[in-house]
Formats: sequence, C-alpha cells, structure tokens
Amino acid sequence: MPRQDGVPNCGTQDRIDAALGHRVSLRHRIGEREGRPLYTDAVGTLSSDGDGTLVVDTRRGEVRVERAAVAALRVVPPAPARRASWSAVAHLENLCADGWPALVDEPLGAWRLRAADGFSGRANSALAIGDPGVPPPAALDRVRTFAAAHGIPARLQTPVGSPWSAGAQRAGWTLDTGHEAGAEVAVLVMELTALAGPASGVTIGQEPGDDWWSVTGAPTGPAERHVLTAAAAPGYGTAHTAGRPVGAVRAAVVEDHLYLSRLAVLPDARRGGTGTALTRAAAGWGLERGARWAVLQVALANTGARAFYERLGATEHHRYHYLVPAT
Repeated sequence: MPRQDGVPNCGTQDRIDAALGHRVSLRHRIGEREGRPLYTDAVGTLSSDGDGTLVVDTRRGEVRVERAAVAALRVVPPAPARRASWSAVAHLENLCADGWPALVDEPLGAWRLRAADGFSGRANSALAIGDPGVPPPAALDRVRTFAAAHGIPARLQTPVGSPWSAGAQRAGWTLDTGHEAGAEVAVLVMELTALAGPASGVTIGQEPGDDWWSVTGAPTGPAERHVLTAAAAPGYGTAHTAGRPVGAVRAAVVEDHLYLSRLAVLPDARRGGTGTALTRAAAGWGLERGARWAVLQVALANTGARAFYERLGATEHHRYHYLVPAT
C-alpha cells in the first residue's frame, strides 16, 4: 500500500519492477469522493514509459498510471485466446475450399458437397458451415446420397465446437478415426509481411513443372491434377540444390489470403532451411499479388509441421474435424 504521503513503499516499487512485461491486475487511485479515495482496476500487460509512468495494455487500450497512484498489484495468468466468430471461421473455411478446389462442388445452402475421386479428405467431404437450407436430418441424408453417387464415403468437414458439428454428433455422426491423414486439423494463419524474406534457390512458376512433380509425386489421376491446378492463378514453388529439385510448395491467392499447401522437402535435404525458404518465397509471391495473410491446414497429429509453422509465426485460428455416420 502507499505511504501516507502517497508514494508507494519500497516493497511495492520492487513488485512493480518485477512485474514489468507480465500480465497484471493493477488497482490504482483515480480521485476522491466525499473525502474517501476512489480506486479502479486495470488488467493487461505492464510496462513503463521511461518517465515513471506505468502503462497497462488492456483489451480496450492503454491505461496510464502514476506509480504513486498504485494501491495493489498482482501478476495474473495470460488471457485465454479469443475464439474466432463462427462467421469468421466459415469465411476462412470457404477461402480454403476455393484454394483446394474439388472436382465436383455442389451447394447445399451454405454447405458444400465435394468429391474428387477420393483424393484428400478436404476435396471429398461435405463442408458443413452455416445453414444448409433444409432441416439437419435432411442435410445429412443429402450428404449420404451425394457421397454414394460419387463413390466416396459419407464424410463431414466441420469446425470443432460449432453448432453444425454438434448437430451432426447428435444425429449419431462420430469422429472419422480411420482418416489416414488425421481426423482433427488445425487451421493456421500468419501475416505475410512478417513471413516473407530471402529465399535463394527457390523459383515459383505458374505451372507445376517436372521438377515440382518429382518432389510432390506425380498425380494419380485427373481428379488429383484438378485439385492441384484448378485454383485461380496458383503458384508452384520449387527449391533446387546443386541443380537438383529438393523441395516444393503450392500457393494460391484467394481474396486477401495466400493458401499454402503441398509443402514437401526430400528426406536428404531436410533440416537445412529448404522448407523455410519455400514458405518465405511463397509469402513474397503472395504479397505481390495482393494477399495479406497466409492460411494453411495441418493435421493435429503432424506435430513436426505444426512446430515448423509456429516457429515462422503461425497461430491457430480454429480447428475442424471429419465426422462420419455411425452406421
């Protein structure tokens, strides 16, 4: 507590100095009423402006507090991350779907029924976001019918915790634990200006040339080729070492986002910066085409890829999972 002269005692000063850079709950005096002091609280990251004034960076903006006004201070845990709104999640999911176009993509209200001869879960599932325009049981029946007509398993791709996921699970749909690439996926975003950087040895072309295919693997059929090449003006990055292709990445600009996929580095070229160079080159390519953000989808089980992108500055926007009928 402050001394009677209004100056915090040494113990309080030491606690303030120790708390700089941390998230705190700070009670401070803001005046008097009828001879009694008035206090308020500010919660946020604590810093000092160098002139003896403290700054608490709260969610509503900066609060400036004189040290002499501090009445109590304690360090508190970091704030929980804010969940993106479902409308924001749906918008980003649609951008990703446009960046990874299925061979067949039929609307069901706000849902998208997709098929691509079995190539990837993303292109062979119903993207369940928003209002399907029919009662939920009828929408799920339509997913089954569409899947049967195209010779693929009935599967939903839907955001974790969303009302669309909850509705499907109430109807008996369960996690697709047999999904080879992983049934739960993190959608990551990052700022392109922070990601772009030097990328020697990387070229980005408008077509996936032989070198690009040699790293990613040749397509198994027309559906896979369509998914990888049909997005609007995609870019195909290839990294070379001593004239040999050793890495590849696919990029597609959708609105103001750069959708990244298919990052691959040959085993004998890993841990040498090739993946970073490919990602930074793709970021620069996207910036030149008006993108501001990168977005990508990584299976939760792929801990190595998630750690790689987090080191580059990626943060999780939301998660989705694949659900299948119980029977």
